[in-house]
Amino acid sequence: MPARMLVKDGEKYSGKYVATRSFKDNDVVCAGTDPVKVIQEAKKKGAQDPVLIYVPEKGMTHIYRCR
Repeated sequence: MPARMLVKDGEKYSGKYVATRSFKDNDVVCAGTDPVKVIQEAKKKGAQDPVLIYVPEKGMTHIYRCR
């Protein structure tokens, strides 16, 4: 399966949450530091089921623990 960009212009949104209309439409609807507000704003802008993505700052390491 080929690699796929989740967000266009990811460096522009470094350290922020971004909302897209869907996984297929990866144009950013809105962005911000509060994930709840970002989702609410995306819905106000017409995204029926927005996808929320956190864009980490460049060089930042993320560790996830699965249970």
